Amino acid sequence: MYKILTLNNISIAGLERLPRDQYEVASEMQHPDAILLRSYNMHDMDIPESVRAIGRAGAGVNNIPVDKMSQRGVPVFNAPGANANAVKELVLAGMLMAARNLVQGWNFARSLSGDDSEISKQVESGKKNFAGMELPGRTLGVIGLGAIGVQVANAAQALGMKVIGYDPDITVQSAWQMSSDVEQATGVDDLLSQVDFVTFHVPLVDGTRHMINADRLRSMKDNVVLLNFSRNGIIDDEAVVKALDEGKVYAYVCDFPSNLLKDHPRVVTLPHLGASTKEAEDNCAIMVADEIRDYLENGNVRNSVNFPKVYMKRYAEHRIAIVNENVPNMLGQISTTLADAGLNIVDMINKSRGDLAYTLVDVDSEVSTGCADRIAATEGVLAVRVL
Repeated sequence: MYKILTLNNISIAGLERLPRDQYEVASEMQHPDAILLRSYNMHDMDIPESVRAIGRAGAGVNNIPVDKMSQRGVPVFNAPGANANAVKELVLAGMLMAARNLVQGWNFARSLSGDDSEISKQVESGKKNFAGMELPGRTLGVIGLGAIGVQVANAAQALGMKVIGYDPDITVQSAWQMSSDVEQATGVDDLLSQVDFVTFHVPLVDGTRHMINADRLRSMKDNVVLLNFSRNGIIDDEAVVKALDEGKVYAYVCDFPSNLLKDHPRVVTLPHLGASTKEAEDNCAIMVADEIRDYLENGNVRNSVNFPKVYMKRYAEHRIAIVNENVPNMLGQISTTLADAGLNIVDMINKSRGDLAYTLVDVDSEVSTGCADRIAATEGVLAVRVL
């Protein structure tokens, strides 16, 4: 029986992927095999030594101590693309809200008073203050062309916008899915110099923190619209507010309210709604539950942020999974230990990612505790599981 600890409410659609006769799932549990969470901050948590995998029902993993888990040989899984449509729709809504001054107009309409005749007069005299612009013919810049960025780019093109994208690490899969009409920028600054709207779909790391700052704002077109539904910190909010006050930036729409932003007349802040749809929550939970189950039962790795992608179809009943430092002669030592135990290798796969390597080995008979312990005692081995 596998034991799964949940740190947030996880969609029942995901939990149903874990059969009750094989999995015990609870929000309080001793010695869990895996942890499922959404936004819970694990950095100050005493993570049990029994944990073999962590699954984030979402894309970002800033709330998980990934480096610490790597040192323990624990994969961290996420659900890339499961919330892509939800975020795409919010980005489109953000563009429309900014372009047509919808929030400002709504606030004006809600403030009207008097009888209907008086309200009608106020509407006619006040609506000129909320005249906006249309999207066709405008240029949208998309920084980050993963699952979300590609969907945003394609949808904006369908609305008649010119789209310029930039992502130095774009995958072949994303490139296949993206419209061939999306233009490629040579860099962030090249993209920013051409756009009327810009949206960000990148993680918050040292290289993306304050990607939009005072210097870059000065180089952009006048009346640009900024959209951030990715991560707080990618945009320097103080620099943007100054640019808004000076008339350089037309509008700023983001998912991260603060005292600086929430009351500014040209800012629309939303309460982190990017993936807040039932469909996205279900999709994320299903994806990460499937990943955790396949890893615990078969050792396969899909959508891990710190482990290499590893899949090996299971032909033999006996399998051993080994996580180790990515150093020479590990496979030789593992193979020798198995041979010394009288085990014949039926199939094997080994992949590495950075400082980590991961190996699955199918053998022709049962792996004894002693054999597993000898592999675990090998210098550089971080974790061993017999499946």
